[in-house]
Amino acid sequence: MPASPVTLTLIGGPTTLIETGSFRLLTDPTFDPPGLYQEKPVRFEKTSGPAIPADAIGALDAILLSHDQHLDNLDKSGRALLPRAGATFTTAAGAARLGGNATGLAPFETRELQRPDGSKLFVTATPARHGPVGIEPISGDVVGFLLGTEQPGDGIYVTGDTVWYEGIAEIARRFSPKVVMLFTGAAQPRGSFLMTMGSNDALEAASAFGKAAIVAVHNEGWIHFRESQADLADSFAKLGAGSRLTLLEKGRPTRFPL
Repeated sequence: MPASPVTLTLIGGPTTLIETGSFRLLTDPTFDPPGLYQEKPVRFEKTSGPAIPADAIGALDAILLSHDQHLDNLDKSGRALLPRAGATFTTAAGAARLGGNATGLAPFETRELQRPDGSKLFVTATPARHGPVGIEPISGDVVGFLLGTEQPGDGIYVTGDTVWYEGIAEIARRFSPKVVMLFTGAAQPRGSFLMTMGSNDALEAASAFGKAAIVAVHNEGWIHFRESQADLADSFAKLGAGSRLTLLEKGRPTRFPL
């Protein structure tokens, strides 16, 4: 039986509604209006709001939370949304902090969601590194996610906040997702190093997942991003990979066959 198509609706920043079959999931919920959160030690300033308000999202089977410790991945309104979902999957450290419906997953650990109609969805955690080697004590733990309808990892890969490194290459060797959602933006909140994928990393990922459709999120809405979706598209086009990247428009559903 062919897998159900997936529909992605970019809400803003890292927040994307994923609909596959009868399942509805949301990545890193951020629904606050624009504003300044803090000045030091890192300036967190949001420059645009969500395309869809939190109260219009509807029922959610699960929230895929790459990490809870940064406001551009889980803001105040997003935190208030967590109890409305059937489950929140995140890091082990994040689950301990959040409590409630949060479940911590180790890399490559899989959980199964079931709907009353008997349909199943596999959620598999993936490794992620939120910056260069040695950043972990500063950035904290982060996790990505693979979704599968027929078997683990055969549908969608959500990178979470990460750079390209050996952990991502291992995912590409072990799984063959049809859609890869990169968290990009070349985030640079402090120092000269990048905390998320820029164009170079995104191109590496596109090459590693050679048969997947590539989409990019988390590249607008905050002042610490150095590359927009348009910048990324330009880089892909100049290197002959333009057809690999599907551009998402905030608030507009985009459908992908699986």
